[in-house]
Amino acid sequence: MRLGGRIQAAAEVLEDILERKTPATMALRDWGKAHRFAGSKDRSAIGNYVHDALRCKSSIAFRMDSEMPRALALGSAVFMGGKTVDKLVQAFDGDKHAPAKLTQDEQAKLDGSINIDGAPDWVQADVPEWIWPAFENSFAEDAIAEGQALTKRPPLDLRVNTIKSDLSRELGKLQPSGAKPCDISPIGLRIDALSGDGRLPNIQIEEGYQTGGVEIQDEGSQIVSLLIDAKPGERVLDYCAGGGGKSLALAADMDNQGSVYGFDIDKRRLAPLYQRAQRAGASIIDVRQPPSEGLKDLVGKMDRVLIDAPCTGVGTWRRKPDAKWRLNEEALQRRNNEQRSVLHSAKGFVRPGGLMFYVTCSILAEENEAQIYAFLEDNKNFTLLSAGEVWEEKFGADAPKPWSADGCTLTLTPASTNTDGFFFAVMERQK
Repeated sequence: MRLGGRIQAAAEVLEDILERKTPATMALRDWGKAHRFAGSKDRSAIGNYVHDALRCKSSIAFRMDSEMPRALALGSAVFMGGKTVDKLVQAFDGDKHAPAKLTQDEQAKLDGSINIDGAPDWVQADVPEWIWPAFENSFAEDAIAEGQALTKRPPLDLRVNTIKSDLSRELGKLQPSGAKPCDISPIGLRIDALSGDGRLPNIQIEEGYQTGGVEIQDEGSQIVSLLIDAKPGERVLDYCAGGGGKSLALAADMDNQGSVYGFDIDKRRLAPLYQRAQRAGASIIDVRQPPSEGLKDLVGKMDRVLIDAPCTGVGTWRRKPDAKWRLNEEALQRRNNEQRSVLHSAKGFVRPGGLMFYVTCSILAEENEAQIYAFLEDNKNFTLLSAGEVWEEKFGADAPKPWSADGCTLTLTPASTNTDGFFFAVMERQK
């Protein structure tokens, strides 16, 4: 496919996403199935245009004075994809798969006739208007910069599985793919995002992944797993394990000694953990399926309990930009209720003197600090500890610093730590 056909395809996929509310991954998959002639490079380029358009939908719409899928696809190709107006004019000429030729008005807007500096703050930040006050509440004068950081293409991060390998060995294997050590995580490798029509390598076909030497895991997720500081021989409950990424990281940090119990209320989300644990050689992982009655033998016995709480996923907007525009106030309230519920349910598994960790992939105070403070108010036998001290012990005083509203909890963001957004807090149950 030529450039014009790719942009037309991006507009069609965006129409499916925005008008029919189809998730981006499904819309791209469905388009590919219906257009078998499109090769892997074509599908990758189309995906780039679509995801860039969704990351920057508000600012593109402002600059194009239109929210139509065509305008968003054109803006994505020029403002984010690095294509010139002249290149688009040429590409649309004589290509039967290309969209209609650019109008003079479109050319002027793509050339920058509308300045984004005059847009409202929430438009400049590419954050939905209704949630902008929460961003300002969390980040004050840095709110725009934090929103804009969530519009950048994410890197591909890998966690080296120290049960089977080490960083130098896996780095040697993956350097030809552009891998380099992460800035903060001592067990992390990063392949930077590519610009334009570039695509990241398929790591899942590499030997290191197939044999369990590396796992795909954002550096932020690696960091919060390391901050839990699980020790060999301990008993750890991953209460909302999902696919088990943090369970695997905890098992490795414990030198595969002790017990990691992986539980999730959704059996379907938990299913991949069996095969992942086997590939990683993480023999200490004990997968516990729902219902929660299957955890009765763990009550009051866990040294550490991790709550990777259900949340809005605001911190992952770089990777799942369509979720940004599906989120609404009702969904936020529903997540808040679920967070209170899991905190209440998980606390009983912590032994006296044990630790409970509250983690989200959100950067909104309503899902983070507010939940912790409310829980501590109702549970006087838990005390908030300083995660900042553990940060310096683990990563050094010179490492990039996450946000902290209270000197105890931590909020990682793309702007502050160059990771996905994560919140981290640790509480001790009194003896």
